Amino acid sequence: MKTRKSFLLALISIVLISCMFVACSKDETASTSSSAAESSKTTTVTAAPKVTEITLVFADGDEGAKKSFNEIVNRFNSSHDDMKVTIQPGNGGNYSEFVKTKDSVGEFPDIVEMRGEAAMYIRAGKLAPLPAELTDLFLSPMYIDGNVYTVALAGENTNGIIYNKTYFDENGLEEPATYDEFIELCEKIVELGDMDPLVVGGGDLWHMGFLFNKAWDDQVISQDPDFIAHCYEGTKDFSDPTVKAVFAEMQQIMQYAQKGWASTPDAQITTFLVNDMAAMMFSGTHMFTQILSADPEFELGWFPIYSPDGKLRLVGGSGISGLAVSTECQNDSAKWETAIEFLKFFYAPENYSVYCEALSAIPVTKDAPALNGLAVLDEVIAATSEADNLTPMWNSKAGINELPPDFRNFTYKTLVEVLLGQRTIDSACEELNKSWQTAASSFNPVTGVGIE
Repeated sequence: MKTRKSFLLALISIVLISCMFVACSKDETASTSSSAAESSKTTTVTAAPKVTEITLVFADGDEGAKKSFNEIVNRFNSSHDDMKVTIQPGNGGNYSEFVKTKDSVGEFPDIVEMRGEAAMYIRAGKLAPLPAELTDLFLSPMYIDGNVYTVALAGENTNGIIYNKTYFDENGLEEPATYDEFIELCEKIVELGDMDPLVVGGGDLWHMGFLFNKAWDDQVISQDPDFIAHCYEGTKDFSDPTVKAVFAEMQQIMQYAQKGWASTPDAQITTFLVNDMAAMMFSGTHMFTQILSADPEFELGWFPIYSPDGKLRLVGGSGISGLAVSTECQNDSAKWETAIEFLKFFYAPENYSVYCEALSAIPVTKDAPALNGLAVLDEVIAATSEADNLTPMWNSKAGINELPPDFRNFTYKTLVEVLLGQRTIDSACEELNKSWQTAASSFNPVTGVGIE
């Protein structure tokens, strides 16, 4: 009987222990599940936003432009988690050829700086019309067939003589008030014998456009503002006496340039000026900051070169050059949104001021940035307000006076050959006529050939 009782007690103990074990297991499981849930809550990571990346190409041969673009792009990328702009180097040099090559290999950028070739890309359907939310930010955007395709980086870059003011003061040299006085000034500097009168960066073909455009306005535009249109019509050609006078004026001025000007890149002309190798350069206001960056103590002056007929003709106003967005970018809604957002960001006063100050550029936005301007820039602005004629560069015009593709560079190449004594003015004019006939046979905005 005692054995049976002991057996029952043992059995009851086993059952009780089993029940306790099951209960504890349930509690532990519940506790583990609860902990796992809490852990899941605390370790949940928010997915990173999808980043839309677009490409940007600009003419980066100018150090001021390169530095300012990089700074603004870095600001944009650091303030936009879901958008990114990647700069593709423009390789300096012949920028128009670079863009053409990108297009030919299917790598046309999302945002691209356009120069005189903008109309060609518009007709080819490569550039998208820009929305009002962007274009309404500008004072006077250029319309083509009712649309705006480019937003100017600045007012047309006014060219003039930038000179070593200290050298002028030490030698009693004065700013010329006529074309003849300018030539006399060059002669005086030659006689002094310690530096060249002019530095020219002819190693970059586009640089030749500065002085060429001045001579073109002096000799051709002064007589016929629609000369290019008349060439399309066939009533004028490049054997015209006014065109020959352009080459003659260039020959007269370029005799005062440094030796080796044809192989000197634009990026080196600042060195000539600040190191007392040349007294003057003919270029745009974008050079002001480059010069002062190279030598903060350099005292620079500025004056325009008057035309031989006594008139003051300057580059200025609005042209077709500027930033554009590709139609391929427009077809991707995320990229299009990023491109327009970047352009609005670029032209916001606090960012746009970086570009304008770096290049001493005149703002084109309604909400113009406050600039730490140079006193010499005020002289440029005053000169543009007094000019007898203020127009874009000869290759920045649209409509019936737009140049055929590649004709600008062919003209500059032919000009260099004349200046180096490799051909005569007459033969140069013959070559221009041949090139024009070929170009105008496939592109003629007067008759409509090649215009789509």
